[in-house]
Amino acid sequence: MKQLVEKHPLAIRWFHWVNFPVLSLMIWSGLWIYWANDVYRLGWGNTTLFKFFPQSFYQAFHMDHKLAQGMAWHFVLMWVFFLNGLLYVLYTLVSGEWRYLLPTRHSFREAIQVTLYDLGLRKEHPPVRKFNGAQQIAYTSVILMGLGSLLTGLAIYKPTQFGWLTQLLGGYEFARILHFALTMGYVLFFIVHITQVVRAGWNNFRAMVAGFEIVEVDPATHELKAGPTALPPADSSLLPN
Repeated sequence: MKQLVEKHPLAIRWFHWVNFPVLSLMIWSGLWIYWANDVYRLGWGNTTLFKFFPQSFYQAFHMDHKLAQGMAWHFVLMWVFFLNGLLYVLYTLVSGEWRYLLPTRHSFREAIQVTLYDLGLRKEHPPVRKFNGAQQIAYTSVILMGLGSLLTGLAIYKPTQFGWLTQLLGGYEFARILHFALTMGYVLFFIVHITQVVRAGWNNFRAMVAGFEIVEVDPATHELKAGPTALPPADSSLLPN
């Protein structure tokens, strides 16, 4: 038997869909800025194993010689990113959604179980909840990363006016490294997140768009069956088989 279950409130969906394009555009405009001084690489001495990013990359995507444009876009979008993140955190605190998102003492062990299950190395399905341990850790980490990006961004944007912050973060060069590393973290998060969304299927994606999903219910016990998107019952209405 199938059941229609509410999963994501409207506010959470709005914050999610505002943040995704804003953060994507901030990364894009950040690359315009980074072009002017792309110093980071993997290697030692005069030996470079990997460079972020070759000149051909900037030219292929027409991202070179756009420093002023990149800074203008980056600092405008910074305010949208900050306000959206602040409202999101305040909403989760006021609404009680933080109870689903904040990791518990079981989250790290459960995250390992989820990872093994996703890799096909574990047959038993992880515990069924609105957000599993891996998601709790990932989503909480992204919030902390957002705060880190804001602080490091201010430190390298205004190193004189925010000299105390720049020094607190280890100086201008180290703050810049942290800002760049956080950006790479967002890219990695996007890749994993989108892969998981595709893997979970349309039902899971629809939950973030429309707010509800269809789950299988055991007709004998009326309990939700374990599955990649199953969760405890909330506001729901029965649908025909």
